[in-house]
Amino acid sequence: MASPTTEVVECDVLVIGGGMSGCGAAFEARYWGEGLRVVMVEKAAVERSGATGEGLSAINCYMGMRWGWNTPEDFVTYVVNDMMGLAREDLVYDVGRHVDATVHMWEDWGLPIWKKPDGTYERVGRWQIPIHGESIKPIVAEGPRHALGRDNIYERVLITQLLTDSRDSNRIAGAIGFGVRDGKIYVFKARAVICTAGGASNVFRPKSTSEGLGRTWYSVFDTGSVYGLVIPTGAEMTQMEHRFVPSRFKDGYGPIGMWFQFFKARATNAMGEDYTVTRADVLKEYEPYGTAVPTPTPLRNHQMFLDIMEGKGPIYIRTEEAIANLAQSDPARLEEIKAEAWEDFLDMTISQALMWAAQNIAPEDTPSEIVLAEPYIMGSHSGEAGAWVSGPDDLNGEYRWGYNRMTTVHGLFAGGDGVGAAPHKFSSGSFTEGRLAAKAAVAYVRDTADAPRIDRSEVERIKGEILRPLATFSSHRTTSTSDEINPNYILPRQGLVRLQKIMDEYAAGTSAMYSTTDAVLNRGLELLTMLREDLDHLAARDTHELMRCWELVHRAWVGEIHIRHLLHRKETRWPGYYYRQDYPKLDDANWRVFVNSRRDPETGRWDVFTRPYHRMAA
Repeated sequence: MASPTTEVVECDVLVIGGGMSGCGAAFEARYWGEGLRVVMVEKAAVERSGATGEGLSAINCYMGMRWGWNTPEDFVTYVVNDMMGLAREDLVYDVGRHVDATVHMWEDWGLPIWKKPDGTYERVGRWQIPIHGESIKPIVAEGPRHALGRDNIYERVLITQLLTDSRDSNRIAGAIGFGVRDGKIYVFKARAVICTAGGASNVFRPKSTSEGLGRTWYSVFDTGSVYGLVIPTGAEMTQMEHRFVPSRFKDGYGPIGMWFQFFKARATNAMGEDYTVTRADVLKEYEPYGTAVPTPTPLRNHQMFLDIMEGKGPIYIRTEEAIANLAQSDPARLEEIKAEAWEDFLDMTISQALMWAAQNIAPEDTPSEIVLAEPYIMGSHSGEAGAWVSGPDDLNGEYRWGYNRMTTVHGLFAGGDGVGAAPHKFSSGSFTEGRLAAKAAVAYVRDTADAPRIDRSEVERIKGEILRPLATFSSHRTTSTSDEINPNYILPRQGLVRLQKIMDEYAAGTSAMYSTTDAVLNRGLELLTMLREDLDHLAARDTHELMRCWELVHRAWVGEIHIRHLLHRKETRWPGYYYRQDYPKLDDANWRVFVNSRRDPETGRWDVFTRPYHRMAA
């Protein structure tokens, strides 16, 4: 196999990932970093990359401060309650006080936002505003593309590992990866790195198991790379036991938020009972969060789950009731509402519109099934997994040790799914957090005189590691008459199926009814350890499959740290997301703490521990 060419790119600030937080980071770093070179690298095309690449029907994080709707303090209260008492208040507040400016900037860039006749935004819920958002990502991508220029954006390049200073292993020095189409090796030397490479779907086996390796809710292109890159550097992580289990339209994974909040639909079991009413007493077991308004998302899941376990399913969302109530027998209004209902899916989940058509469902006549999906591990939506980062300068000294959004590795910053304990950012908050991280990263670069150094021999070793799956396939392809059956290697699809089986059955996935115990988790960790050993024998037939190999490696890091954190937290804090059958109760007295971890990059030893919960101090 011919040795690929290597391109070395030197820059001051490197942004990894072209999703919402990456776009925010690139745009803001260019604004503040006059005289500095800012580079963004993305494994796909920035116009359609990241979790929002398919489009959105609403902005889910907007304070509306110009109209007196909410304050950042209100947002902190809401987020902490929805997380059952655990969130970094300083980080949440920091997003809340800046996020409206992001939304207004997007509108200036051309994002069409629904408005009332008086010029105010329409509202879907307390924090949500509807948009015509199929093209939100191309609109948002224009800002960083124009700001950086063509020569500073590297697309179709997958980053596989981060690089640290040869003199100080706790200081970032850049990143390395390869072109997913041409196979070229890219070495990025950087004085600061902002990692925004996205959360994790397909770590667990999806409920829909065949189409496209399993239809999922979160983007299949989010492969946990932000975690798979940051964890091996020795950065401290937090809340990696947390996962989000969304309630979604069955099979198509269409969103239900618009239906509940804008169309005012209700969900019922097969007997027509509203489980939020019949199961109201269940919430009393989870005080003080059970009486929070709105009811925390995991507790709403829990109420639905209890109905399902008692054989009261299927669960239906009563679209026909909601449309009739809104139309009030007005034919013109009925047509308008029907168009809005279909647009909700066509903006972001076309598959759900196809499911309606395939199943002869007219939403004005027929209710639709909703289900609890498989778990997703993320830090930007309703999950809080991610890196433990320093807070803003003016808030909470207990959580501040360096520059805003900097991890415990010097010069390594995070945003979006990469920042832990700061959920409910969604698209606008992720872009905002990227901006915050970028401003701090520029300050770090200006304050740090000497540039980091990279060991050339280490780079050569990593290059060999990156390309090993291609060499493995080339060496052993003739052992068998079938590429898919070979005793000397595994293909990435085979490894992914194996990872998903382990996580689903042992780490509280759907087939285990979201339940697990210490013994089950430990057995899962044994199997996962064996899988990780076998990843040394991954094979790739081309550069596209080489990308899949490294995405699997990143997902495996996510699976391992998730199990280790689940083992450490001896309670069931988020019923409806998972159940520890051996620790079935919420234990605020002992476990209202952050579960953190660090893996020593030299020894491979894991240390899992807790950090105290502190209220925000302005």
